[in-house]
Amino acid sequence: MMKMKEKKVIEMMEQILVSLAFCIVAGLMLSRLAKKVNLPAVTAYLVAGLLIGPFFLGRLHLPGIGFDSLEMVSYYDIITQVALGFIAFIIGNEFRLSSLKTMGRKAITVGILQAVITTFCVDAALIVLHLFFPDVISLPAAITLGAIAAATAPAATLMVVKQYKADGPLTKLLLMVVAIDDAVGLILFSASFGVASALEVGTISITSVVLEPIIEIVLSFALGTVAGIALNYIETFFHSRSKRMSISIAFVLLTVGLSLLEFEVGGIKIGFSLLLVCMMTGTVFCNICDASEELMERVDGWTTPLNILFFVLSGAELDLNVLSSPLVLLVGIVYIAFRSFGKISGAYVSCRIEKCSDNIQKHLGITLLPQAGVALGMATTSAALNDGALVSNVVLFSVLIYELVGPALTKRSLLAAGEINPEGRVSNRKVNQKA
Repeated sequence: MMKMKEKKVIEMMEQILVSLAFCIVAGLMLSRLAKKVNLPAVTAYLVAGLLIGPFFLGRLHLPGIGFDSLEMVSYYDIITQVALGFIAFIIGNEFRLSSLKTMGRKAITVGILQAVITTFCVDAALIVLHLFFPDVISLPAAITLGAIAAATAPAATLMVVKQYKADGPLTKLLLMVVAIDDAVGLILFSASFGVASALEVGTISITSVVLEPIIEIVLSFALGTVAGIALNYIETFFHSRSKRMSISIAFVLLTVGLSLLEFEVGGIKIGFSLLLVCMMTGTVFCNICDASEELMERVDGWTTPLNILFFVLSGAELDLNVLSSPLVLLVGIVYIAFRSFGKISGAYVSCRIEKCSDNIQKHLGITLLPQAGVALGMATTSAALNDGALVSNVVLFSVLIYELVGPALTKRSLLAAGEINPEGRVSNRKVNQKA
């Protein structure tokens, strides 16, 4: 009996390794086709995931080739969590003191204001939809979706920036804003979800609306700060570049693991934001370690296959069943239209307040459209609502649209802003690196 179990475990591990290898190869091969039509590699990875997912190749039920169910894709969630951790850690590199002195205030103003304006726009649109068609969407669901709309996915944005070696004021501000957006989105969602829950049960919980999100943010920053200081201290025991890079990778894995912990103290739920913890670790480390810039580049290079897996698996997770519901499509179209309007107008207004350049005012909003992991996590929490299924499906629909078109729009905006060199005989990488 024991040998049979061991054999099944070995077969399962073999299938996992084959599946991961197939994901990377499929993503890379499709990226070659994407290049011919000037699409970002991120879009190719997402489409590759969609093609090998349960709605296409997965239907063939070939072991190791494709995923035959969404549940099977969920087995690889730890890989997506680790990839998000590395993405956040690398984004922390943008918060060096030199950058904060020149763009810190702008990033905070834009990060907060564009998220609040987006939430207001989506809330207003969906509440009006509720008033005219109360059977289509409930008031708690409308309020919750408005808060989820504030969330922006940093992963797709960072991958586009890395692929084309984008650089300039818009790129620097963009990377700061998408990092700040996570903290702002968390607060907006916690408050809105608390109000939505109160509307259903008739009582407002100050603990869930105010206290728990503040504790989560404070603890995330504290854990990230301690991890960043500890990483810098342990790095001093090693002089080999490869060993110092290995320690950095180990610490990101450690912070990802710790940030997934959840427990309860005195009736208060205690948790961490993975993105905030890893981002803070990277920020603190970059500001106190002299060799951090070189180490960041090495860690960044090491994570390339992991990032490919992240986007291919994200594509495989896209549930096409949501397209079969007219109700979801109706609410989803309203949600996407007003979220897009909110992000673009919110970024424009906040950039004008901070007197940013015309390039930033015109193009920043479009680069903030991608939406994925954070929004899906919020949608999972919203399942407790009576209309929770609708909220989840609308978010899934929006992620499907935004993740497929968002990277291309980000590339187009950075290109129009002059922060990506047009492709031609000279490689974008070489030109931008020299610049």
